Amino acid sequence: MKTYQKTAVDGPEELELAVPEHVQVAMAEITGNVQEGLLALAVGAGLQVMGALMDADVTALAGPKGRHDPQRVAVRHGTERGSVTLGGRRVPVQRPRVRAADGSGELPVAAYEVFSSTELLGRLAMEKMLAGLSTRRYAPAGLEPVGEQVGGQASSTSKSAVSRRFVAQTETALAELLSADLSGLDLVAFMVDGAHFAESCCVVALGITLDGTKVPLSLVEGSTENATLVTELIVNLRERGLDVTRPVLAVLDGSKALRRAVLDVFDAPVLARCQLHKLRNVRDKLPQRLRPTVERRMRDAYHAPSALEAEALLTTLARELDKTHPSAAASLREGLPETLTVLRLGVPPTLARTLRSTNAIESMISICREHAGNVTRWRDGQMALRWCAAGMVEAGKQFRRVNGHLHLPALRDALQRDVTNNLGPTCHDELVNVA
Repeated sequence: MKTYQKTAVDGPEELELAVPEHVQVAMAEITGNVQEGLLALAVGAGLQVMGALMDADVTALAGPKGRHDPQRVAVRHGTERGSVTLGGRRVPVQRPRVRAADGSGELPVAAYEVFSSTELLGRLAMEKMLAGLSTRRYAPAGLEPVGEQVGGQASSTSKSAVSRRFVAQTETALAELLSADLSGLDLVAFMVDGAHFAESCCVVALGITLDGTKVPLSLVEGSTENATLVTELIVNLRERGLDVTRPVLAVLDGSKALRRAVLDVFDAPVLARCQLHKLRNVRDKLPQRLRPTVERRMRDAYHAPSALEAEALLTTLARELDKTHPSAAASLREGLPETLTVLRLGVPPTLARTLRSTNAIESMISICREHAGNVTRWRDGQMALRWCAAGMVEAGKQFRRVNGHLHLPALRDALQRDVTNNLGPTCHDELVNVA
């Protein structure tokens, strides 16, 4: 190709597609597709319609063919081989060319620019692979049937081509997740946890807004779930505009690193420990015969009418375990007030089901792991970040508002009162007798 053919004139940011009112389809050319099904027939007709749209764009730029127009701004410049995206593949077509009348360069044909975009290929590759389709099976199983004639000329379906598109798309997803503006988020609850992919640990963050929307916030990669890593993640959230001055309920799994980071960065965090993690921790330190009984008593305590009564019930249980299973008793006492934070704040039961545990963020992590289930070789931490970010984006699409979201404004008021009054979770002035 000559140098002048490569020169393009800057056009408008959004090309306007010239759409003719009527398009004629040559049925004789697509009769052979009838035997391959309706979709193949539609593809044949669609390619003809695309050709008509490109011709209409050329006419809009250069005027009707065969009619001299001294005022025209463009001239026809023949055709050349090109390709468009169709059913997860690239299909060869002859594309028209148009050059500026003053010879300054080539003008884009709007219809071809739209149909030749590879962005759709990347999105399709990411959707298929996150759904569990491997690159080896992409060509036979991940492509839409378009007919033997069109399919035989297709390209960009090899394992390497699909893999390159997936890497590019997940890099985009990661970059968008890490750069999203958070200044408009009004968080009421915040959760952070770690997800392991081979030797990499991705610490992920999830927020719950005042209207009950669950928002994947960010992630960071390291080798362990340490305070430095988590602090880096939360500081990044602050730098991206997240308001850390408002009171927020931080629901954690009991990790000291997570707790330290939240206290260091947020101005007014109210800490809550996951009750399910506490149940598992205590249960694992008991013999099999005692586990159902202790677990039932702990669950009953967590559903007590008040935090004061719940603390009395759990303290009594810990004293009983001191004699025979001191490690279980110590585990029960450790962080006990924070396991009752949701109850102390007076959160209604429908909303408490979401906030008394870290199930919301663990559900997001589970989706990430499920999408990455086919990966057998983790090359590096960047690969773990890409897969985890793609899974978080997909999880965000599946999220619904939390149960009891109408009570979140009341929770915000309770958090504000808690911070203002500086209530300690263990400060109780009345006694409760537990039989």
